[in-house]
Amino acid sequence: MQVEAGPLLQQINYPSDLRKLKPSDLEEVCRELRQFIVDIVSVNGGHFAASLGVVELTVALHYVLNTPYDQVIFDVGHQAYGHKILTGRKETFHTNRILGGVSGFPKRSESEYDAFGVGHSSTSISAALGMAVASEYKGEKDRQHVAVIGDGALTGGMAFEALNHAGIEKSNLLVILNDNCMSIDPNVGAMKEYLTSITTSRSYNKFRDDLIAVLAKISKNGPDAYGWAKKLEQSIKGTLLKNANLFESLNFRYFGPVDGHDVAKLAKTIEDLKHIPGPKLLHAVTVKGKGYALAEKDQTTWHAPGLFDKITGEIKKAVLDKPQPPKYQDVFGHTLVELAEANDKIMGITPAMPSGSSLNIMMKAMPDRAFDVGIAEQHAVTFSAGLATQGLIPFCNIYSSFMQRAYDQVIHDVALQKLNVVFCLDRAGVVGADGPTHHGAYDIVYMRCIPNLIVSAPMNEEELRNLMYTAQMPDTGPFVIRYPRGNGVMVDWKRPFVKLEIGKGRKLHDGEEVAILSFGAIGNEVVKAVQTLHEEGIYPAHYDLRFAKPLDEGLLHKVFKKFNKVITVEDGSIMGGVGSAVLEFMADHGYGAKLVRLGIPDEIVEHGEQAELWRICGYDALSIATQVKKLAAGIKTDTMVS
Repeated sequence: MQVEAGPLLQQINYPSDLRKLKPSDLEEVCRELRQFIVDIVSVNGGHFAASLGVVELTVALHYVLNTPYDQVIFDVGHQAYGHKILTGRKETFHTNRILGGVSGFPKRSESEYDAFGVGHSSTSISAALGMAVASEYKGEKDRQHVAVIGDGALTGGMAFEALNHAGIEKSNLLVILNDNCMSIDPNVGAMKEYLTSITTSRSYNKFRDDLIAVLAKISKNGPDAYGWAKKLEQSIKGTLLKNANLFESLNFRYFGPVDGHDVAKLAKTIEDLKHIPGPKLLHAVTVKGKGYALAEKDQTTWHAPGLFDKITGEIKKAVLDKPQPPKYQDVFGHTLVELAEANDKIMGITPAMPSGSSLNIMMKAMPDRAFDVGIAEQHAVTFSAGLATQGLIPFCNIYSSFMQRAYDQVIHDVALQKLNVVFCLDRAGVVGADGPTHHGAYDIVYMRCIPNLIVSAPMNEEELRNLMYTAQMPDTGPFVIRYPRGNGVMVDWKRPFVKLEIGKGRKLHDGEEVAILSFGAIGNEVVKAVQTLHEEGIYPAHYDLRFAKPLDEGLLHKVFKKFNKVITVEDGSIMGGVGSAVLEFMADHGYGAKLVRLGIPDEIVEHGEQAELWRICGYDALSIATQVKKLAAGIKTDTMVS
């Protein structure tokens, strides 16, 4: 379906075209841009409400600034759809998040207007400060550097570190705080309360508006008068807000709050701020989902709603004639409540992903035992460690790619102290349309090298439940459970718990000549491959390892004593993953089998549907079957070690 842009938007291919328009045209540009996003996302899917909320900010920035020479970073990047449309990607935007199409996040290799790759949050101020310092060093005094950061992203510790550093630099940096009280779910924490106190203080806001007019007159009487007026402003700000302004205490010039949907005023304000040296912060109050009533009302649902009818707002769901397997995240959410009802030591923790991880199920059922700590993965891990020191059993649920941010805490605060923290790594393996910033490619590698850690992966929903049940047993120690994005394979998944023996795998199918060792849910692709091969008269064996650490050495001895042709399959990095662990076992014990390792290759995997990426990476059912036939026939492949 071809979506046609409005008459003004049709004229805009790049920001230079936008700048040819009159200021009075900007409001209509915003209306057309917002409608274009609605039209495209309703039929193609993708992130939705976040980009609607920053339409005016995006238009104002590109209208006033000389992008791409002036550099703008959006944090987090799912609010950058309007930015992409205005910067040369309007005609291809319908390919957003589709294999081979436009990335769902800003990406430096995609456009010179994408100043920095931003798939994870809280990075913009650090990156923009680095750019600003570099420009200062190179003598580019006229260059602007802007970080557009959401109040959710501002809860990340890295953002505070950057603010602290930026305050002592004199570089040309503008931080625009996009304050909508939301990340994916409603924001939590003291920072949210602080920003609310600013935006809702009637006395402060009236004072601010009056002072702007006064300062404009005073400044004409010389710099001394202006300086005294600014000191007066800062003093009264602190009094009216009952505490000192946080940002000005960090040596930022604070401006706002301003209406983030008044494009004319935003443009004028940004133009004025261009001429003020040093670090500045503009506090813009916006509404996530602005302009689409249903998205404004239910911002979590409309963060990424999938396909929907743009007229009625009906979110389109596939009509199925029989029950379907649940999502792994929902199995986690319901199982955690079930376990917590039987074990009062269990707690739930997530860094700002209660709906994405389904911890919201426990938060609703047991609000005093489930915690959203904000976008703060490091804190989530060490907070969990603190709970564990007091005899509690925290289930710390973090997306696999987000856990990378808390690696030091996993080692120092959990593993070294052998604390019973259960890490539930959602979105392990390739995740689909979110692409390389979100693929859970590396967790097997970076977790299995840590002493005291147990690293596991369920093949299905029943296995996930049993691993969770096993992990909460007394004195189990640090325990990792990785599972993929999307639906499982079992309709009848809620079965009685069974304690699993740690470090023990299982044989799923006996066979001849070739053995396949799988780890995790990708083993279901092996099951399909085995069924196909049986129809062709080929009968490989299939083993589910269950644990990457400790490996089931007893099972591996049996495999290598019987088979001299073995294939490992994992939905994770082939460098250092389960296949590498099996190779280490072979070397340690003198086995000389031919081994083929299948997994995510040593390269960046782009976005696309999960099944498409499994095929591209070479470990979907068809690829596995092909490798079995080649190995059985003695044909050497690129992934073979002999």
